[in-house]
Amino acid sequence: MTNITDPIFTDETKAREHLEALRWPDGPYCPHCGEAERCSRINGKSARPGLHYCLSCKKQFTVTVGTVFERSKIPLTKWLLGFALMTASKKGISAHQLHRTLGITYKSAWFMSHRIREAMRPGADFGPLGGEGVIVEADETWVGGKSKNRARRVRLPAKEAVVSLVERGGRVRSEHVGTTVNAKTLRPILVTQIDRKSHLMTDESKVYPKIGREFDRHSAVNHSANEYVRGDAHTNTVENYYSILKRGIIGTYHHVSPAHLKRYVGEFDYRYNEREALGVDDATRMAKSIQGIVGKRLTYRRTRQADHA
Repeated sequence: MTNITDPIFTDETKAREHLEALRWPDGPYCPHCGEAERCSRINGKSARPGLHYCLSCKKQFTVTVGTVFERSKIPLTKWLLGFALMTASKKGISAHQLHRTLGITYKSAWFMSHRIREAMRPGADFGPLGGEGVIVEADETWVGGKSKNRARRVRLPAKEAVVSLVERGGRVRSEHVGTTVNAKTLRPILVTQIDRKSHLMTDESKVYPKIGREFDRHSAVNHSANEYVRGDAHTNTVENYYSILKRGIIGTYHHVSPAHLKRYVGEFDYRYNEREALGVDDATRMAKSIQGIVGKRLTYRRTRQADHA
């Protein structure tokens, strides 16, 4: 459980020191040139708190340079509380709720939530799912509202497909695949994201049999014939994951732009991969997400342009 009375959420100095300890566990290094030995803290009444100077490249820096926090006017205390709220909320937290809770504008809360999702995005070290003897379930779902549910019957964009790959008792990885789901769109995802030695588990969809031959084993259950479990063959794990994803999107976010859908599913993936069942508590989950802030600077203009592309 997150301790919201922790000084890092109320004291700017404590928040900065906490961030420095997470980003620089072995001491500060220059984000401009990578120098770790010849860096010194700038002290004095006129210096900003936490300001450092690199003797190699002659540039100044703080712990926020080169991160999603760079050039943000929002206090670090509110940033850390935003991370705590988003990583601890199983079904997500809306930008409107962040706006009210943190006392910042809705525009700032919307942009903050996207930058936090960017920090949650896995790095290059997140290898393929599965392995020898490991079952990986694969399924797809559709995200988007129905026009008939709108009061004025407004025509909505086509629903967007998301495919999720879930290890039994392990991790999940989801991908936004657009409006077309077939073997051509799914195969590149499955064969690159799942170890070929894995046991692939799917439903009876016609897109999987040919792809399944590329794995050690492929089992399927026939949902259309009311078959949901046959021995260890089922897709209940990925279906349970979708129940959380759908409740979050429908109940918390209500509408998700196709341009940002990948970030929303990445948010749910992150919380699933760092869940309590795998021994990760709220404080650790938050700390791990903050460690993902480096090298992922996101500008407001680029985010809004993606929304209108």
